[in-house]
Formats: sequence, structure tokens, C-alpha cells
Amino acid sequence: MIAMDQKVLLTNYFSQFISEPRKKTIEKVLALRTKYVTIVLEDIFQSQNGSAVIRTCECMGLHEIHIIENQSHYDLNTKVLKGANKWMNLIKHDSKGQNNTELCFNHLRENGYKIVATDPGEAGISIEEIPIDQKIAILLGNELSGTSNYALSNADATVKIPMYGFTESLNISVSAAICLHTVIPKIRNSDLLIGLSEEETTQIRYEWYRKAIRKPDVVEKDFLANQSRK
Repeated sequence: MIAMDQKVLLTNYFSQFISEPRKKTIEKVLALRTKYVTIVLEDIFQSQNGSAVIRTCECMGLHEIHIIENQSHYDLNTKVLKGANKWMNLIKHDSKGQNNTELCFNHLRENGYKIVATDPGEAGISIEEIPIDQKIAILLGNELSGTSNYALSNADATVKIPMYGFTESLNISVSAAICLHTVIPKIRNSDLLIGLSEEETTQIRYEWYRKAIRKPDVVEKDFLANQSRK
């Protein structure tokens, strides 16, 4: 385990191997990263769908996405991801013999999230009306059966995307994009503190700088070895 002060030193050391334009891009993206909103995928089994959601989340500035695996295992689709997963935290809830939706919900609530489950039924509020006064976790169900009964019963609210045609549902990647395109501008145009903490920023900068250089394991090992000899 590397201490945070060591990570700061390592980040400064890594910076000499990264071009100035690249560092400016990293800092720009880092300043706009948020954990205020997260997406939760429940039992998604088509890799292209889950990967498209992850790519959308990264583009919209989210740093974390939760993946629940009760019956289905999510596999990365690198062609769809285009490297988006490299810059995010994918948090899997996949304990054997457990209700992973429940475990995920407990984790989210411990971290201050209000959980809203998407459902096309009449009972839900429109995604356009979702309150933003609390951290939000938006859950999307799987491609066939939708959101589970447990999730619908235990979420803090259900939300729907207004639709005006005969078809009753959208592809989950489209649903995620609509939800985020509705919620993200609202929180960014508010006075809410939605950015990362100083500690989170330091940690993520270290991780991103590390990913931006060649042979980071070798570079880091050499640096730490030199530090220990001082």
C-alpha cells in the first residue's frame, strides 16, 4: 500500500514523462469529474449494452458505475468501450449466494445516495422532475425482464422516461444517455458541491498519470527504490 504523500511525489515524478497538452487535458477532465451521480446496472447480460452505458457515463463526467451480478455476469466489450473503462471505477457487486442488489443498495446508502430505479410504469415520476438535492444513483434493469422486483420495492423512488409511441421501452444505453443528459446539466448549473474531494482528486490524478506513461510499474518501482535509499 502506497501512502498518499508518496502518491503525490510519484505523480510529480510521472509528470516529466507526460506532455503538457496531455496534462492539461487530464486536469480539465479531473476538474469536471463527479461522484454526485452514479449509474447502477442490474444483471445486464449483453456486453455491448453495458459497455455503451459505461462509455456514456465517462463522457458525461461520472467517475463510478455500479454493476450488480445476481444471475448475469458482465463482460467488457472493448470495441464499444473505446477505453472508457480505463478512466472510471467499475464497482462490481457479485458475492456468491447473496442478494447483490441488496448489498449494492446498502453500499450506496452508506455513501449518501438516493436510489432511483427506472421503470416505464405509470407510478414513477418523470426523469425531468427528479430532485437533485441529494446524491443520485440511477438503476437500470436488464434487457429482458427490466428492473427486479426487489429493486423496485426497495428503491427510494421510481423514475420513467417520457415516451410517446407504441413501444414501451428503450435500449438501456439510450435510457442511460437520456437520464444523464437530463440530470447532469441540472446539477452542473446548480450551486451544489458536486466535484471530487481534495483527497479523491489527488488519488485519481495519481492513477491517471500512472496510466498515461509507459511501463508505469517499472518507473514506480525505480522511484520508490531510490526514495528508500535516501
